[in-house]
Amino acid sequence: MEASVQVTLAEVPLSPLPKKKVLILLKNYHKWRAECPELSANLQPSSILNLLHAGYHGVLRSRDPGGSKVLIYRIGQWDPKMFTAYDVFRVSLITSELIVKERDTQRNGVKAIFDLQGWRFAHAFQISPTVAKRIAAVLTDSFPLKVRGIHLINEPLFFHPVFALIKPFLTDKIKERVYMHGSNYIQSLTQHFPASILPQEYGGEDVSIEDLSQEWTNFIMESADYLQSISLVFQ
Repeated sequence: MEASVQVTLAEVPLSPLPKKKVLILLKNYHKWRAECPELSANLQPSSILNLLHAGYHGVLRSRDPGGSKVLIYRIGQWDPKMFTAYDVFRVSLITSELIVKERDTQRNGVKAIFDLQGWRFAHAFQISPTVAKRIAAVLTDSFPLKVRGIHLINEPLFFHPVFALIKPFLTDKIKERVYMHGSNYIQSLTQHFPASILPQEYGGEDVSIEDLSQEWTNFIMESADYLQSISLVFQ
């Protein structure tokens, strides 16, 4: 584990965070990965390929005005009969491992848009207290990447109990960065993200979410060798 920490620290000078804080985050992350092999042992694209092909996840081509990388997740594309909550979270982990190498992302962090249209009880049943705690750990102090905002759209009423399960594990800072936009979200969402960078389906002027999902899936597949190399460290 120490050897892998040292390798990762080669990128620390790019980060705006104090080196000591980055080291703490990295150690927390390595500890988290060691304790959660079901999530992090296998980061190869093949482990979540069908979920990617379903169009579950995309990354905007342009950053927001503050320089943050913007990620989109479509819960309706997650079939809970085929994929577990761990599979779904592994998609986020793989993307995080790839974008954390970017200088601008290290400086300006990430924002995520979760489209909860299609959220069902079958999804909710997969979010146990253990899963909630492990998700919260990455959002708070177990990954050297700043979460600048979490935006929920189309969230149904029965999603709120699930969020209530995760919320106690979040820091106050992260709680303040969670926005619930509801089903009539376009006006409020474009107060945070200019229409010029959003996909057409979300009131934007850029390409479709399907195109963005395909582009990011291709990038993940092209990164398979790197992802396999960091998987082997923790197996």
